[in-house]
Amino acid sequence: MSAETASGPTEDQVEILEYNFSKVNKHPDPTTLCLIAAEAGLSEEETQKWFKQRLAQWRQSEGLPSECRSVTD
Repeated sequence: MSAETASGPTEDQVEILEYNFSKVNKHPDPTTLCLIAAEAGLSEEETQKWFKQRLAQWRQSEGLPSECRSVTD
């Protein structure tokens, strides 16, 4: 049983996720998401959930709506 399921990702896992979010891609495609999940030692679902939450935080910090499907919404 892994510790990240009960209390969220570990510091090392968050470091990997943050690096990929800020330096690589805020919207990873399924293949990239799978690679990030493998690198961080998380499931694809956990990784996707983290990216969704982190993107909402980033959008809020930029003064944007937390969810937006397109520029024309």
